[in-house]
Amino acid sequence: MTRLLALSGSLRAASLNTALARAAQQLAPEGVEIDVATLHGVPLYDGDLEAAEGMPAAVLALQARIVAADGLLLVTPEYNNGVPGVFKNGIDWLSRTGEKKLFAGRPTALMGASPGGFGTLLSQTAWLATLKSLGTPVYSGGRLLLSRAHTLIDAEGQLGDPAARRHVAEFVAGFVDFTRRSAG
Repeated sequence: MTRLLALSGSLRAASLNTALARAAQQLAPEGVEIDVATLHGVPLYDGDLEAAEGMPAAVLALQARIVAADGLLLVTPEYNNGVPGVFKNGIDWLSRTGEKKLFAGRPTALMGASPGGFGTLLSQTAWLATLKSLGTPVYSGGRLLLSRAHTLIDAEGQLGDPAARRHVAEFVAGFVDFTRRSAG
C-alpha cells in the first residue's frame, strides 16, 4: 500500500483546491491511499510562541500525518501570482518540528486549481525554491494546473469533467510511480 498526503493550501469551506485533493483521493490507483488534510488550526508562525509553548497541536498532528505518508501532494492555490501566505506559513511551521526527514527525501508533487486561465502555474513555480531548500525530491513528470476550475467542480465539490478527471488520475498514477521508485 502506498500512502500519500494531499495537503490543501486553502482554508475556504468550498475550496477548489480541497476539492481537487478529494478528486485525487477518489481517482487514486488501486493500492494507493490518499489522506486529505488542510491547514485549519495552524497559527501564524511566531518564534516567541514556539519558544514559550513549543509546537502547536495542529502542527504536530499534521506532522504525524506527513510522517505516515510515503509522498506529499501539495495542492496549492495561487494568490496574487504567488504562493498563498497561509500555505507557506504551514510549511514553515512544519519545517521546525524537529522531524529530520519530514521533508528531506520525501517525494513531493505540486498540483493546483484556479478560476483563472493559467491554473496555478506561478504558484507552483514559486514553490520550487522552498522545496529545494527543504530537500524534497519534486515530481516533474507533468503538471496538474486545473484552469477555470469553478466550471469543472460542482457545488458539492465534485470534479465532474471527464477530461479533467482523466488528467488527475494520470498525474496521481505518475506521482505514485515516482514515489515508489524513490523508496527503492
